[in-house]
Amino acid sequence: MHGPVSAAWLLVALCAATGAYCLLRMRSGVEEQRRAAGGEALMGFGMAVMAVPAAAFSPPRWAWPVYAAVFGAAALRALWAVRGAPRHVHHLVGASAMVYMAVAMAVAPPGAHHAHGGAGVPLLTGTLLVYFTGYVLLAGARLVPAAVAVPASGSGARAETGVGVGAGAEGRAGAVGWGDRPELARACRLSMGIGMVAMLLAM
Repeated sequence: MHGPVSAAWLLVALCAATGAYCLLRMRSGVEEQRRAAGGEALMGFGMAVMAVPAAAFSPPRWAWPVYAAVFGAAALRALWAVRGAPRHVHHLVGASAMVYMAVAMAVAPPGAHHAHGGAGVPLLTGTLLVYFTGYVLLAGARLVPAAVAVPASGSGARAETGVGVGAGAEGRAGAVGWGDRPELARACRLSMGIGMVAMLLAM
């Protein structure tokens, strides 16, 4: 991808770390979470490889059609999953965005891979930017702690909702594994959303 080398390496590190955590999430005891984590791990590592600065490594021309085929298959899988769970729409959009960027790199002249901008269709790039920027803002807002102090009637004591209640429930039901922690899964998706915004801006 294009852009400052230091920023590109930071993006590589962010996406690779996200992909690695998604691999850990695949150890979850919930089958649905394992499937989602597998797709997100593929997305994270795919984004990490795509974000490597062109000055350090330029993939061969045949690599981009392979990318498009792999993420095209992931998009079809997400499309099938959307029928029963609308939340998979985000996975569908993410995989489709990877196909779009791979195709843009495949059809761009060789010299364009080392220039800033110029790849892809501006209208489609802008539409994806709007979507992922909105997703990042929404996902970030959902990560804000939701504990709210509510005065208990007649006692002057304060009861907390959100984080406090969840902690008590976890204490009774046992520790939740890393692969099943919803806030970490949201942070994982937020990181990939940020990475997608950065990559689209660099096109």
